[in-house]
Amino acid sequence: MAENTYPCPCFSGKRYTECCELIHKGKTKVLDVEQVVRARYTAFCYGEIGYLIDTLHPRKRRLGDSFSLSKRIKKTRWIGLKIIGSEREDDIVSYVDFVAFRIEQGMIAQQHERSRFSFINDKWFYFDGEELPPIKLERNEPCFCGSGKKFKKCHETLPGKLEAM
Repeated sequence: MAENTYPCPCFSGKRYTECCELIHKGKTKVLDVEQVVRARYTAFCYGEIGYLIDTLHPRKRRLGDSFSLSKRIKKTRWIGLKIIGSEREDDIVSYVDFVAFRIEQGMIAQQHERSRFSFINDKWFYFDGEELPPIKLERNEPCFCGSGKKFKKCHETLPGKLEAM
């Protein structure tokens, strides 16, 4: 990938080259599951299929994962990520509740999920996720896209309604 001087899609406030790219290339260690969710979201944004497969639990990998991920990435434009919270069950299992926003077929949609991660050999792996209902966005809260505008002055004005995946 060429030098990317844009802000990282994970909303860290850093440039991609100083943030998730270091994780995608294995140059920095991921410390917690929220960071894995942010890096996986960014991998979906930038088509880093290798990272997505590397962070998928080995028992969940299937032949054809690269092809199906590639198809999904090509047809989806990710536009925002909101981490709701995380919970550590024990030393091996943690959960992250997040919402990823995208434009699909000209409409804004959201993927609200409670993801389960397993810690194996000093690394967090995405195991599975529970689909949750869409969250209600307040008109006066900051927009999920990171524009700095209020939601009502930004993405609420797009045609179509905000709907679940």
